[in-house]
Order: sequence, then C-alpha cells, then structure tokens
Amino acid sequence: MEKTTEISQLGEFGLIDRLTRDITFHNKSTVRGVGDDAAVVEYPDTEVVVTTDMLLEGVHFDLTYVPLKHLGYKSAVVNFSDVYAMNALPRQLTVGLGVSSRFTVEHLEALYSGIRLACDIYGVDLVGGDTTASRSGLVLALTCIGDAPKGDIVTRDGAKDTDLICVSGDLGSAYMGLQLLEREKVASAGDPEFIPKFDGKEYLVERQLKPEARRDIIEELHKAGIKPTAMMDISDGLSSELLHICKASHTGCRIYEERIPIDYQTAVMAEELNMNLVTAALNGGEDYELLFTVPLHYHEMMEKMKGVKVIGHITKEDLGCRLVTRDGAEMELRAQGFNHMSSPVAETEEKP
Repeated sequence: MEKTTEISQLGEFGLIDRLTRDITFHNKSTVRGVGDDAAVVEYPDTEVVVTTDMLLEGVHFDLTYVPLKHLGYKSAVVNFSDVYAMNALPRQLTVGLGVSSRFTVEHLEALYSGIRLACDIYGVDLVGGDTTASRSGLVLALTCIGDAPKGDIVTRDGAKDTDLICVSGDLGSAYMGLQLLEREKVASAGDPEFIPKFDGKEYLVERQLKPEARRDIIEELHKAGIKPTAMMDISDGLSSELLHICKASHTGCRIYEERIPIDYQTAVMAEELNMNLVTAALNGGEDYELLFTVPLHYHEMMEKMKGVKVIGHITKEDLGCRLVTRDGAEMELRAQGFNHMSSPVAETEEKP
C-alpha cells in the first residue's frame, strides 16, 4: 500500500514548500513569487487583467470520476481561458485551497501536479496562494493575472450591427462528456469491478476532464492583425454568452442552426441519451471555446481561419436575439445553461 502523509505532519508552511518547490518563472513581469507575504509583478506600459474562479466539490466537480491531476489542470486552464477572452496573455497564477481532513499530502501533490503542468504548457508563473481547513470537502479559488498592450483589450460591449459572430472549435462536447461520466457513475454503483464504457467517446471525456484554453486562436487573430469588437469564452453555454454580449453592446443577433459546429461524437451521444443536440450545443457549457465578433469586411479571412466558424451576425437591438432553424423559422435565444447559484442545465424537450 502506498504510504500517505497527513497534512498535519507538515503544517501550512511545510505543505506550501512541498507543493511549490522548484518552481521556475516563465515571464519577465514576475519579480517575486512564493515565499513572501505577497507576490511582486511589474507591468510597464501594458494593461493588466485579473480573473478569479472558485470551484467547489459537489457543485463544480465530482471526485468520483475526476482525477485530482485533471482537476488541477482544468482549474488553471479555465482561468487562462478568461484572460485569453480579453485578448490578453495570462502571466501569473495564485491558488487558494480549502481542504478537508480526508485529503493527504499526496492528494494535494497530485492536484498541484496538474496545476503546474498547465502553467508550464501555457507559460504562466505560479506565484502564491493560501491553504486552509475546510468542512465541506475540497474548495479551489484561483486568480490569474494577465496583460496586453494598451488598446488591445477586448471586452463584451463592443459588438456592432452587421458584425460577424464567430466561435472556435465545437460546442456541446464537454456537456455530453459530463452526461457520459454521470451515466457510468450510476452504472458503477456498488460494483468495485465495474469498467466504464468510453470506447469511441474518448473525445467527450477529455473535453470535460481536460479542456484547453484557445491560445492558438488568439495567436492567429494577432498574426492576422484582427482585433475582435467583443469577445467571451464559452463557459456557461453559447446562448448565455451571446446574450451577455448583446446586452452589453445594446444589439440583437441572428445565429444559424446549420452553422453551429458540433462534433460527431457529440451527436452520437445525444442520440443515445435521447437529448436534443442543438439544445445541448447552445446551453451545455464548459466548452471554453472563444465567442467573438469582428467587422463584416473580415468575412473572407474568418472563413479561411482554421478552427473558427462564422455562425451568424449582429443586428440592431430592436430585432432581438434569435436562432434561425434549418427550415428558416426564428426562435428566441434563451439562457438555459449553467447557473452557478442553482443547478446545471436540465434536460429539455424543447425543440429549436
């Protein structure tokens, strides 16, 4: 049996030393990291963005099927995604942990191995954090600091009438991955020898457990000299995020059902579960793809850009926000995705 170490054996500072030893920095803006009362960063002639995400066991993740290393990786990446969605680059990360007595030092080392892997891949410096006891399982609170040259930051309130609406990647796969994991969790109840059935659906599981931030899309936009007029990452579902952009920008929109990018495995899983595919793609969430708008004259460039799909256009505010179905009918877009103050998106029989 593998030896485990009680957290109390190390104490708070010993634990921090154990989890953060041998950290090397990737960014010149990092002056000092772990080891002082606060990190020191320096950003001359740039604009700084800061984002924080809190993840609670039983609300945002289930350790029945989420490995701690994957959880660490995902918790970091979702913060990086928020920074990329501002057209900025993530530079520093701090990690706050609330830990119950059932976790050992080795558990936290596995969690931190995922966080550190994400930092290494995306070139982000882990510069500090805090650890405390928790009576309600595992709690993570991560804060990411990023930067961009002055004038490059993109917010959600800049979309204009006739702008193109673009998304990266495909939608609904992370949500279908969650449904698959939950299905296998139920099937495994009481059977220690149970082997989950993921054959042919590995992509869905990966999209749920190990998402990636779309740094590549930001790099392609920079290379092409294109600054979006508005941008968000898709964490709560396409409908919800698009409505946020339209509300902030005082516009309407039209998106087209036939243009929404959906992976084959997502479609197969939706059929197996007897779920409406487009509803899942619109409202599933946790895809961490980029949703952005660009002026109409970039249409040809957007059509050629790898990993990007034009799904519609911005309209005047009084025209409302609508989904145009394959038969030409229009349906009002509604935010039915994840609500952090209630529960995840429910299965729905509503047909778009």
